[in-house]
Amino acid sequence: MSAMRGRTGTTFSHESTRAVLAEACDRIGVTSDDAELLRLGENAIYRLAASPVVVRIARNAEHWDDAVKEVRVADWLEWSGVAAAQIWPTEQPLSVNGHPVTFWRYIEGRRGGPGDVSELGGVLRRVHALPRPTSFALPPEEVLGRVRPRIDRAPVPAEDRAFLAGLLDELAAAVADLVYVLPASVTHGDAHVQNLMVTDVGVTLIDFERVAWGRPEWDLAMTATEFVTAQFWNVDQYRAFVESYGYDVTDWEGFPILRRVHEVKMTTWLMQNINESTAIRDEYEVRMATIRAGRPGLPWRAF
Repeated sequence: MSAMRGRTGTTFSHESTRAVLAEACDRIGVTSDDAELLRLGENAIYRLAASPVVVRIARNAEHWDDAVKEVRVADWLEWSGVAAAQIWPTEQPLSVNGHPVTFWRYIEGRRGGPGDVSELGGVLRRVHALPRPTSFALPPEEVLGRVRPRIDRAPVPAEDRAFLAGLLDELAAAVADLVYVLPASVTHGDAHVQNLMVTDVGVTLIDFERVAWGRPEWDLAMTATEFVTAQFWNVDQYRAFVESYGYDVTDWEGFPILRRVHEVKMTTWLMQNINESTAIRDEYEVRMATIRAGRPGLPWRAF
């Protein structure tokens, strides 16, 4: 299989993003020497060794508007009193070889895990209660916005792409017919527990790329899908999340559709990188088996 290539013609990988990182850091006057790759997904995320900075490199120029929004959302959340990631004080985002790049203050702590699911419920409750920002316009939520391009570009067998594309068409029609029960709100758009940083003074919300104006059920269904399908959480942990937020989305008749959508989103996010390791390739096969069966199967592995 050939590796996925973006508009720049280069593979989006650990190796290719190093050059982007070096140029971006040079522009703002910091060094990228010995930077650590923290995560490779929709973005390559690096921690600098010589400065308390985290650098986010988006896959391609199509994500420019999202990068601009991230910077604005960070300032707005800080003003709103929500503990959230803060930008590094420099003019940004930058465009480097077709990649939007943003810079963030490093947060001393750890990524959220199973014991922090209840904290996520509380953070989401606060975010969903915020009034719509007036200093900038939030885009409408697009829950399927990035899925089809991922399917089209991913280095997976053609039969898998055809199956996922057909399923996506079915899910898009089902989503259009949903009748929601919670009021529209600010949504995080990628509301999983690893988008919390846990510090000595509490939890801090990170990753604002998908923040939008939409339906809170989608944020809640992320953790619910991780409980029902992926089996990341036990019953007590999920119950703590529900109690912290104050609503159980699995009780809503529309949840099975949201669950299927999140399964596809979680799988298409992962399959962009199946050439990075055999572990990712193996996990992709487990997730595809679940999706094809239409019901939970083997536990999923988090990446």
